[in-house]
Amino acid sequence: MQIALLGGTGDIGEGLALRIARDTDNDVLVGSREAEKAAAKAEEYTDKLPDTTVEGLENPAAAARADIAVAAVPAYHLSDTIGAVADELDDTILISPAVGMQRDEDGLHYNPPGVGSVTQLAAKAAPDHVPVVGAFHNLAAAKLANLDADLDWDVPIIGDDEDATATVTSLVEDIDGLRALSAGGLANAAEVESVTPLLINLAANNDGMHDLGVKFW
Repeated sequence: MQIALLGGTGDIGEGLALRIARDTDNDVLVGSREAEKAAAKAEEYTDKLPDTTVEGLENPAAAARADIAVAAVPAYHLSDTIGAVADELDDTILISPAVGMQRDEDGLHYNPPGVGSVTQLAAKAAPDHVPVVGAFHNLAAAKLANLDADLDWDVPIIGDDEDATATVTSLVEDIDGLRALSAGGLANAAEVESVTPLLINLAANNDGMHDLGVKFW
């Protein structure tokens, strides 16, 4: 499969691009609003993984070739990013890892949009025929991008389309150190997304916990 990381030049996009390129048999396309930026980042990623090739393209071109597109952008850019590639999403599964958060003097707090969750916002922005799956919400981006670091994280998966959810589950399981867990349909997305600000607050207030993820027993 071809996996497009829309906004793949950012923190979570970098980690996913490197891990997917190294650990799976899929082709990785790095998308950006600027083709030059995407190409430069793709070259940087390829340099870290000499046995792989990562290609950089503008977001619409990356989406047009993708079997799976990951909207690896902050929540406030999500609708615009999906809108910009909507005409290119044909038989494509769209993954949303974004979380809405706001900061005050006490730390970070979950800040969902009016539709209930950011994953549901992605589903609203996507064309009706495009299945949306929520995944990768609770990952520490720096550790994800550090290929010398061993992962041991669970990844809750949320989606209403069974086939799309199964495909994303398989992708997650192919990445070393990640275990996919079904968390139900899109209506459950808020519960998954709200864990992320908790993890960041724990990391900020406790020494040695900057690479927190989740693991369930």
